[in-house]
Amino acid sequence: MIETVGGYSASVPDPEGYFGQFGGNHYPPEVKPALNELSNTYRTLRQSQDFQRALDRVRIGLQGRPTPVHHLENISRRTGGAQIYVKREDLNHTGAHKINHCVGFALLAKEMSKRKLIAETGAGQHGVALATAAAYFGLECEVHMGAVDIEKQSSNVGRMRLLGAHVIAATAGQSALKEASDSAFNAYVEQRDYALYAIGSAIGPHPFPMIVRDFQSVVGREARDQFLSLTGGCLPDHVVACVAGGSNAMGIYAGFLDDTAVALHAVEPLGKSNELGEHAATLSFGRPGILHGARSIVLQRDDGVPAKVTSIASGLVYPGVGPEIAMLHDSGRLAVSAISDEEVISAFFRVTKSEGIIPALESSHALAYAMRLAPGRPPSERILVNLSGRGDKDVDYVIANYGTG
Repeated sequence: MIETVGGYSASVPDPEGYFGQFGGNHYPPEVKPALNELSNTYRTLRQSQDFQRALDRVRIGLQGRPTPVHHLENISRRTGGAQIYVKREDLNHTGAHKINHCVGFALLAKEMSKRKLIAETGAGQHGVALATAAAYFGLECEVHMGAVDIEKQSSNVGRMRLLGAHVIAATAGQSALKEASDSAFNAYVEQRDYALYAIGSAIGPHPFPMIVRDFQSVVGREARDQFLSLTGGCLPDHVVACVAGGSNAMGIYAGFLDDTAVALHAVEPLGKSNELGEHAATLSFGRPGILHGARSIVLQRDDGVPAKVTSIASGLVYPGVGPEIAMLHDSGRLAVSAISDEEVISAFFRVTKSEGIIPALESSHALAYAMRLAPGRPPSERILVNLSGRGDKDVDYVIANYGTG
């Protein structure tokens, strides 16, 4: 069965796909039969030991799981205060946590006799992971990506095409992640009879947020056991993840949701400033609304239209969050902070030069916050960061715009 930790995930979402007031299925009526088919199939397979064994085989053989928990000793010493650890999801095959749910969706597609996977991508890590899973399982793959991100993340675009994916440029609006999501959703509506939408984060209509959370929960389960072993039986005091849609965040939070003494931190992109249109800090500045088929928290203009958003990290350029993230924020379980582009670049260089790890710009948001959180706290406190991806994809952009630090 798809394992989750404690009793929390057995009770949410409710049968209608709601996480408190958030979630549900606000997709066009003609697509609901396809979503019901997916929900029913997944709920059956979720309890199947054969499905879990097949998933575990791929995670070990193709992905290279388990990924380790690693103590950033140099950063911890130079920062002072609490000790900083990272869950090394950057060591997954394809370089990020995204492959955790991509192989799961590929297995689902095979079980449902679908021949094609469709998805959106921002920084390209989800697109590469999905193209990899599709190649491994013999499926067609169609990836929608904003035209701006295609240019910025050209190396990942090349990897997708090498793996056999058809990359489609989204040119509307900001030509970024939201527009790529719009384009992919529309493609799924047209191709739903023979294709499965392998959504790239814990967003969208039910059952997508639940499925992504469950497939990503391997991160939190591993991290919890590894941390207990590494520290002689102690849990982290703080668990930190960057947040946009929420796949990497829900993945690591899943291991600690029932541990109320563990503080969970959601780190958002403050971008250039706190002015609307200059950031993508949805939890900090958004309000309830409907986006991509689910009720959640959305950055909106006064007229209710999703606002323009920006971040140095392509994977965080999204005007919403997943409904489960919204619920955890609404309940007070998440502490929310926002990190500017300037702080992100500083953290990127510090970790690269101090630890020999080049983190993704998305992950650098979480690392920057950990380095803000640690000083002044006792060394006995421990901070665990989900290092959700490696920064190979960002190297050319960083060097062109910021030099080599």
